[in-house]
Amino acid sequence: MKKRLKEFFQRLARWLNVREMRQHRVKAGVYIIIRLILVSLLTAGILNGKWENVMTCVLTLGLLMLPLFIDRKLSVALPSMLETIVVLFVFAANVMGELGAFYEKIPIWDSLLHAVNGFICAGVGFGLTDILNRSERVKLSLSPMFVCLFSFCFSMTVGVVWEFFEFGADMLFEKDMQKDTIITAIHSGLISGKPNVIMHIRDITSTVVNGENLGINGYLDIGLIDTMKDLLVNFVGAAVFDTIGWFYLKGRSAGFLRNFIPVKK
Repeated sequence: MKKRLKEFFQRLARWLNVREMRQHRVKAGVYIIIRLILVSLLTAGILNGKWENVMTCVLTLGLLMLPLFIDRKLSVALPSMLETIVVLFVFAANVMGELGAFYEKIPIWDSLLHAVNGFICAGVGFGLTDILNRSERVKLSLSPMFVCLFSFCFSMTVGVVWEFFEFGADMLFEKDMQKDTIITAIHSGLISGKPNVIMHIRDITSTVVNGENLGINGYLDIGLIDTMKDLLVNFVGAAVFDTIGWFYLKGRSAGFLRNFIPVKK
């Protein structure tokens, strides 16, 4: 019995990466605090019957397992700083953004997250190609420019796929992930009723839907501006990373960028 109990705790320690947690106490602290918060919110959601909050917490807990999956199944090591930022990013997007309504309370919250996403995903794409470039098994010799180009395209593709997800959630489940934007001018060829003629409506002060005034000082754009803004800040994040990454590859200096690049174990 004692032997089986000892083996159980040894397996549990390996699964929880106890040895690594001791080496990286900041990361361990972040994991513990966030998981405790999620368990508390999950319990409160069940007791109060807020099943949407419960699903958000379950999804977040699942996403927090991704670094472990990447480490164990793909034999790719995430730098401690990158892993910590990924965990905080997931928490900031799902819990603080959705449950805490930070998207509404802090107007730039969504843009900040998309910029960080562009930077992080560029690092992941950068690491994947750099791993292949250094591998003795794969006959590749990719130039620094190609590595940076792939990294940039990888980051932008992830950003586009996420916008597809937001659009799908809005269309299928009647959510509002692609946030509305109030605008004061419309330039449309559809409402002009004439081919190749654009109607310009400026200085819009109110919007009426089904005879009811929405009480906003302008017209409601349903997601397009928000989507393009998200992709633009994703572009900026990826461009910043790959600009620094190009100099990193040229010199192979041990700069701060190593903290954001996955490596083969």
